[in-house]
Amino acid sequence: MAEEHGSAQNPQEQTTESNEPRLHMQTIYAKDISLETPNSPEIFLEEYTPDMKVSLGNGVKELQNDAYEADLQVTVTATVGEKTAFIAEVKYGGVYNISGYDKATIAKILRTFCPEQLFPYVREAISELISRAGFPRFILTPVNFNSLYEQARHEAQQQAGQPAEGQA
Repeated sequence: MAEEHGSAQNPQEQTTESNEPRLHMQTIYAKDISLETPNSPEIFLEEYTPDMKVSLGNGVKELQNDAYEADLQVTVTATVGEKTAFIAEVKYGGVYNISGYDKATIAKILRTFCPEQLFPYVREAISELISRAGFPRFILTPVNFNSLYEQARHEAQQQAGQPAEGQA
C-alpha cells in the first residue's frame, strides 16, 4: 500500500515550488501605431537632411493575480529645417505573470527585462512605418534599459535628498 502513495508529492514540496520566482510572458501586442507627415508632399521636393529626435517611454500597470502590463513607446520626429517631415509613434505592450519576487525586483523586471522584450517589435514597426511613408528606412539603435533604469533610480534618489548607493 505504501507504494501506491509513494508517487504523491509532499505538500510541503508543493508549497515550496509555488513560491519559487516565476516570470512568464503571456502576450505581446501593438497598442498604438501612428504616423503624421504634415508637410507632404512638399517635403519630398526638398533635400532630405533630417534632424532626428527619438524619445522613449515605459509604462507599467498592475493587473490581477500576479499579472502586469508593461509597455514601451517610441516616438521618432524628423525635421528638415523648420518643417516637420514626419512624426512616427509606436507603442507595444506585453502582459507578464510575475511572482515570487520582492516588489523592488518586480519593479526592475518591469522597467528593464520587459521593455527589452518589446523593443524588437517596436524597432521593426518604426522602421516599416517610416519607410512606407516614403522616407529612408530608420533603424533604432539598441537601448540599454538596465542603464536607463539605474540612471532614473539615481536621479530619483538625488531629488529625494537621499545619498546614492555607495555614497556616505
